[in-house]
Amino acid sequence: MVTFGVLGPLTAGAARLGGPKQRAVLARLLVARRRVVPVRTLVADLWEDPPDGAVGTVQTFVGALRKALEPDRPPRTPSTLLVTEGAGYVLRAQDVDAWRFEKMLGGDLPVLDAALALWRGPAYAEFADEHWARAEVDRLEELRLVAVERRAEAALAAGRAAEVVADLRAQVTAHPWREKAWSLLALALYREGRQGDALAAVRSARTALAEHLGVDPGPELRALESDVLAQSPRLTPSPPIGLVGRSAELAVLADAVPAAGLGIAVVTGEAGVGKTALAEAFSAVLAGRGWRTVWARCPEDAPVAWPWQQVVEALGLELAADDRFRLRRSVVAAVSSAAPVLVVLDDLHQADEETLAVLAAFTVAPLPGRVLVVATSRVPVASEALARAEPVRVELTGLGEEAVGALVRSIAAGADVRLIAERSGGNPFYVKELARLSAAGGDPGAVPAGVRDVLRHRLAGLPAGVRTVLRQASVLGREVDVDLLAAVAGGDVLDALDVALDAGFVVDVAPGRARFTHVLVRDTLYEEVSLTRRARWHGVVAQALESRMGDAVAGASGAARPGEVELLAHHYLAAGARGEAAIRALATAAGVTRSPRDAVRLWRAAIAAADGVRVDLLTGLARALAVSGDLEGAREQRSVALRAAGGGGPQRLADPPTAPPLVPADPPPADPQAVADVIGSFDVPGIWTTNDDPAHSAELVAAAERVLPAFPGPTATRARLLATIAMEDRGTGARLPEAEEAEAIARELDDPGLRAFALNARFMHTFHRTGLAPHRAAIGAEIVAHAAEHRLVTHEVLGHLVLVQAHAALDRLGTADRHAEEADDLARRYDLPLVGVFTGWYAALKLAAAGDVPAADRAYRAAAARVEGTGMWGMERGLLPLALLSLHGPSVVDLDDDWGPHRDWVRPLVLPHDEALAAARDLPAGPADLLTETRACLLAMAAIRLGDRGLGERARTTLAPAKDEQAAGTGLFTFGPISRFLAALS
Repeated sequence: MVTFGVLGPLTAGAARLGGPKQRAVLARLLVARRRVVPVRTLVADLWEDPPDGAVGTVQTFVGALRKALEPDRPPRTPSTLLVTEGAGYVLRAQDVDAWRFEKMLGGDLPVLDAALALWRGPAYAEFADEHWARAEVDRLEELRLVAVERRAEAALAAGRAAEVVADLRAQVTAHPWREKAWSLLALALYREGRQGDALAAVRSARTALAEHLGVDPGPELRALESDVLAQSPRLTPSPPIGLVGRSAELAVLADAVPAAGLGIAVVTGEAGVGKTALAEAFSAVLAGRGWRTVWARCPEDAPVAWPWQQVVEALGLELAADDRFRLRRSVVAAVSSAAPVLVVLDDLHQADEETLAVLAAFTVAPLPGRVLVVATSRVPVASEALARAEPVRVELTGLGEEAVGALVRSIAAGADVRLIAERSGGNPFYVKELARLSAAGGDPGAVPAGVRDVLRHRLAGLPAGVRTVLRQASVLGREVDVDLLAAVAGGDVLDALDVALDAGFVVDVAPGRARFTHVLVRDTLYEEVSLTRRARWHGVVAQALESRMGDAVAGASGAARPGEVELLAHHYLAAGARGEAAIRALATAAGVTRSPRDAVRLWRAAIAAADGVRVDLLTGLARALAVSGDLEGAREQRSVALRAAGGGGPQRLADPPTAPPLVPADPPPADPQAVADVIGSFDVPGIWTTNDDPAHSAELVAAAERVLPAFPGPTATRARLLATIAMEDRGTGARLPEAEEAEAIARELDDPGLRAFALNARFMHTFHRTGLAPHRAAIGAEIVAHAAEHRLVTHEVLGHLVLVQAHAALDRLGTADRHAEEADDLARRYDLPLVGVFTGWYAALKLAAAGDVPAADRAYRAAAARVEGTGMWGMERGLLPLALLSLHGPSVVDLDDDWGPHRDWVRPLVLPHDEALAAARDLPAGPADLLTETRACLLAMAAIRLGDRGLGERARTTLAPAKDEQAAGTGLFTFGPISRFLAALS
């Protein structure tokens, strides 16, 4: 991510920016704050009298900025930072120092220090005089002045008056009408013991306000002057607060302050959550009201009633009591004599009985003055007397993400706030440690050393047996199934969990289920387990799960709890297990997971757990690889599986896109069913009619035709073989009978998945003539309805993409838009990366149809870049030049470009007349595929250029059935209305 700096000279990370005008374009886009700036606005802002070609110059500046800001962006890949939208540009910046500064204005002293440190000079220093920057410069400067004053307030609250005097003097010198700054300066001087200087500051403020604004000081400054003269206690400095995100909790504590007598508040929460910090902040609030605060901690193994001894000594008194009754009365009397007084008892969960008894004595004794006791504890304290007193209770949980962000940015600007919030659970101690780890260049996904040390110290106080049970529980994850934990421990674990519960390491979430209080607690314990022991314990958990699930993994319904199939696979994987049970679990989980990438990982693990080659595992991996976007890897695994089943022909050639078809003459395999199972297992949908790998397809078709006679009846096996033949021999129009027979069998058998596969095969053979877009739209609608009904997600996506293509051809872009959005939504939900390849091309087509040539050009190049490396070789070669030809016309044709199989069709557009005519007349009919209309349009363009009636008639005959359609049936690019070509030919 690029970090932009505008609080001073303009910067953009490490990018080397160009001259003043180019820098002005960047600054203007930053001023717009992620809003679109039209090109005409940029031109008007950059020049008083725009020169000729100003728009092109701006486009050049934008191109140079894109290269500077994203130097590692691959060629033809669209910029994701400086983006074209409509008739302008938008800078989708995420990290701008001015924006960070604004978010930090509500922070505490360290946050405000960090905010002001972002300023390196005047905002937009190079452009402060530009009319388009003035309002933003003035706004940011006003916020800077506010930040200086807020920082001074926070420093004064922290008792650091001396250090703010100089800053405030500079503030009032430069901006003498800022009454708030004068008030803070006077207060700071007073707290430094300089009462005369404080009064002089108030008089100077009165003079400045009268001279500059013609007004008298406001009520705040007048009240301050009176307080200084009276030496009011209100001006006494308060201790530092240093608290973030706890305003609501402070308000609750404020409600506990008694009007008379005793008040009690109990603050509970896990270690590090900020109980003591909250008490410190609250004591600072009461100190400003004239309250005295005394602190005491309840340490382990301390003398009887030791905290109260600390309290009395802090009050400057001594306890003189020879029995417990008199001790309690003596403490109550000593504390009451100091009223109003706040007593903070830290770590009350460690208090001994007598300490609690003294606290109980306060609840029954009449108190002459006001006493407030605030106790902090990790767990609720069992005290009947305390409960009867009905204390105000504050349960501290983790900070919200906004507060976490403020805390993180005060330590490590640029750290991943969301990850730290997730890992820390909002616990301030964990937040700070993770932020420090991130600032030091560490991995915030690890356990910080400080956190680990604290947790290990706390864990060391537990009995050895309890620590062992907790380590065993860590193998289960943050959520702990008690029955599985008992299986690992080899006995009852309830007593150990009770101890861990009391110590605050785990919490009950449901009968039989517990949870570590924090993920960092679990991770610390897990790290303490050796790799060998981890693997063994994971294996024990897997066996226990297997026993509990019975035959659920084998397919019985209702036996497994939700998620247990994936959980079982996780433990087998972590155990490094081998054998049939592990293979079955891993393969079952791979089949049910919604994440194609997880499926690939699980299938690979299952293959590793097997001894020797397993055809079923290879086919599962092949399908998962295809759905995850690795089509080349999928084809490789499918070929390996086919040969392992005995159905493979000769070894495939190294270059699949240009390898000649295989025509193996091998005899049928010994087990036709095994070969048929491999061939039929791969029902991944296909939308593009040009074959990605002719050699691989020929291998599959040959194997399918060899075993097909072994399945003469209307069976699912026969239907899958027929559908596969039709899918693999696409682009020919010759396999429609196979597709139709497969569909008829699927309907007869009422097999939803098989019917979807057969419909896809039929779609692949609806290109034998032009004008069939309505027919394909009907197939697409049927696929969508059928797949949605039976939750066949990948085929539902296929149906939507078919409808995008068909409705683009029918000039119904609004309908096509809806189907593209549906496809993208399913792709996001189910992690299907290849869908965006097609919808990206369609987005470019829309720009072209709208006449936005520059934007369409960029979008086409970006869409082509997304195809690279996907293994969709049928789309990789030649489509970008065709798209640019459709957009700009024959003037852009360069035969040295990679036109792939389309080169012969564009040669007649640029060769000398006689050569072009000969080349055009030699053109074959071409395959029956999505590019049929495109080739016919190219032929029409050649006929018009060359004035050849024969070529014109050939093109007209091909295009006539589609006279009411657009030459956009690919869903990727458009050559416009077909009627326009027919009219030109006539």
